[in-house]
Amino acid sequence: MTGESCRPVFVLGCPRSGTTLLQQMLHSHRRIAFPSETRFVHTAYEARHRFGDLERPENRRALAEWITSGEGTKFKVLRLDAAAVVEEIVQGPPTLGSAIAAVFRAYARRHGKPRWGDKRPSYFRRVPMLRRMFPDAQFIHLVRDGRDAVSSLMRMPWFHGDIHTAALTWREAVDTGMRLRARLGPATFYEFRYEDLVADPEDALTRLCEFLGEEYDPGMRTAHRHARQTVPSTRKWHLRTHEEVNARRVGAWRDRLEGWEADFVQYVLASRLRRHGYALTEGARPPAGQLVRFHRLAVYRWRSRHARAVLDRLAEAREPNPVVSCLDGPVSVS
Repeated sequence: MTGESCRPVFVLGCPRSGTTLLQQMLHSHRRIAFPSETRFVHTAYEARHRFGDLERPENRRALAEWITSGEGTKFKVLRLDAAAVVEEIVQGPPTLGSAIAAVFRAYARRHGKPRWGDKRPSYFRRVPMLRRMFPDAQFIHLVRDGRDAVSSLMRMPWFHGDIHTAALTWREAVDTGMRLRARLGPATFYEFRYEDLVADPEDALTRLCEFLGEEYDPGMRTAHRHARQTVPSTRKWHLRTHEEVNARRVGAWRDRLEGWEADFVQYVLASRLRRHGYALTEGARPPAGQLVRFHRLAVYRWRSRHARAVLDRLAEAREPNPVVSCLDGPVSVS
């Protein structure tokens, strides 16, 4: 291992698949800075036309001030000097990707690390966006048993869907992962299972570091120490990151899902579960009405994605500037 890679890293996957645990592990690597979810990358991209021609310094300043103080961006989790970041963006290259990279590079610099990453489960839907801004990025897809992911997602206070929505979200994530693996190749896209991560963290993380071009750092095994400082106790759904890595929640769906729920989830996800090495249990075929509802939802969401893709292409044609980041190379650290 050369330990010289400086490619951005993005973690994605179905919600409740262990991506926060993985984010904490990656940040515990001595060379990689990996903050909690910031939520300004995709929103800045969607709002990019609002800021006009970024060749104009006043427009870069407006963008920078929106990133650092805009509603819902969560810039504060980075604990950076907002004014300094604004000036860095204003003095930087006139592209959206450069502005976003400047923020993460400032975060990496604060932690004395030459490399940065970002995590958001829903990035599995936004890889084309991320590749437009960061064409040299690497992507990590963490897969968890769909029955566990669905049963956990259904318990979240911020999830407002039903079991059909939850199951379809997992299916969309793993199907997207399959397409990305074929399209991006093994140097850019890496997929592995949550169950393997918690069963043998050192082996799973060593393999992951090989993909990243990094040496394995034993500090990644003690990520719970960092999580205790950065994951608030109010986020009860992430409190397991405060514990040493364990496999106690593997197979929890057996206690969390009612019989009909388990039968339904396993039935509609069966081929994908098998493909990822998950053994199936005996179960009844769901009622026809349940299956019709699920497939109608799948068709509706497929049409919505394609309609959005058309709008995205139209929006790209109206961009006053390139969006690609011009900031590359390792972050300068003292």
